[in-house]
Amino acid sequence: MAKLTDSSDYAFAQANFSPERLWEFFDGDRASLNIAHECVDRHAAGDGDRIAIRIAHADGRDEALTFRAVAEASSRFAHWLAARGVARGDRVAVMLEPSLPFYAALFGAMKRGAVAVPLFTLFGPEGVRLRVADCAPRLLLAGAEKAAELAGGMPGLETVVADAALMAALERFPATWRADTRPEDMALFQYTSGTTRELPEAVRHTHRAIVVLMAAALYGTGVRPGDVFFCPSSPAWGHGLAHGTLAPLALGVTTGTCAGKFDPVRLMRALQDYGVTNLSAAATHYRMMRTCGRAGEFRFAIRKLSFTGEPMDGETARFVEATFGVPACSMYGTTEVGVILVNYPGATDFAVKPGSLGKPVPGLRVEVQRPDGMPCAPGEVGEIKVLRRGAWVPTKDLGRVDEDGHFWHAGRADDVIISAGWTMSPVEIEDVLLKHPDVKEAAAIGVPDPVRGQVVKAFVVSRGRAGDEEFARALQDFTRERLSRHEYPRQVAFVAELPKTPAGKINRKALREAEAAAAAAATA
Repeated sequence: MAKLTDSSDYAFAQANFSPERLWEFFDGDRASLNIAHECVDRHAAGDGDRIAIRIAHADGRDEALTFRAVAEASSRFAHWLAARGVARGDRVAVMLEPSLPFYAALFGAMKRGAVAVPLFTLFGPEGVRLRVADCAPRLLLAGAEKAAELAGGMPGLETVVADAALMAALERFPATWRADTRPEDMALFQYTSGTTRELPEAVRHTHRAIVVLMAAALYGTGVRPGDVFFCPSSPAWGHGLAHGTLAPLALGVTTGTCAGKFDPVRLMRALQDYGVTNLSAAATHYRMMRTCGRAGEFRFAIRKLSFTGEPMDGETARFVEATFGVPACSMYGTTEVGVILVNYPGATDFAVKPGSLGKPVPGLRVEVQRPDGMPCAPGEVGEIKVLRRGAWVPTKDLGRVDEDGHFWHAGRADDVIISAGWTMSPVEIEDVLLKHPDVKEAAAIGVPDPVRGQVVKAFVVSRGRAGDEEFARALQDFTRERLSRHEYPRQVAFVAELPKTPAGKINRKALREAEAAAAAAATA
């Protein structure tokens, strides 16, 4: 029987795929399965000197970690956790940039049977406090600067500095660990980048998630053995963690990522120097490569390419195809439901329609439905839903299906803001703004931006303070310090009052409509 990795073609996938066949990629079975073993240890046992992860640091450094180095460091970390009394099921928060300490902690926690909780390094103290209160980790691993910033803010939480001293201390522990977890054991907590709650939801992944993930890997990013893969998204987020780290490593594929402040020129240099053949990034990454104007300085070997996070504008899609020689393949889903619509990168028999979300992953049933649950006619806008365990699960996105069965995005079904691939909650931003003593009321919406797709615009009712540029900057800093560094209003407008619904709630829809009308008038 043909292997699922033998071809990237659409017809081959439809004829050969079944969920049961995903288990063929792994050593584990339904009685015993461990993500760290499948992604690292089994490959280290075969060819340990092969590169597992390349890291393009913002300062220009290139770092290469072998499967053996990650396997040994993560095994030592697992022993270190056990020696500290960290038990199976305990949470271990990891707030580090991609590095050997990060991967040692991520995979070491899962080897131990603990639950790894990656946290974005640009979270401010308030953002960290919310997540720590939610997942109650036994310890938090962070860099020296971040550990100092968080000191004293979370009583009872042990913060460990991941520095050279820690890595030296790990050397006294054995370099091997026999993982002993079941598929249904918890492995990862992954916080979404934002929802309509004050605290973004933690999606809980068991070790079985690595099996389910492979369908999205095969048909969403098109990863295959022999690829040189790269994903610049942070492994603290779903795209960078699942699709940029776990999926390629599970197939024994060398992957790469960025560390530090993102720079499109640094990314393109890494793509050239590493000989990357398969790139998966956020739409904003491609947009920034286009707008920096320097893509012509580099030579690329890209054969497959995908994007996620938000729709891609037409100008950027044309840039992608002209620069890399392959179409931009959308990979659509949510952290909660996973990837459900793909464009089958590398498939010679699949016509990628620019702007389309593609077609369902093999084995999934996806529909655009009316409010009464009936499927929409071709071209009719409704909510995108996926069938799971006999029930239709909403994505909270609107869409339509064309006559050829391709799905198209038609906007958000709620107030969530997507900026540069980050999903942000207006409620969370508003709640922080309202903590400022000079803010009486606040509302946040997304407004169009040529680089980021959307940016946050805050409408603020002051408690008497002058609504000037100094106050706007103060509110931006106030928000940035308490949430993520990216999660702040890049535009601030001071108003006398906010539009309200009959129930007295802030009417964000009215704000969005007013902004759209103002933009149309300005264009005219």
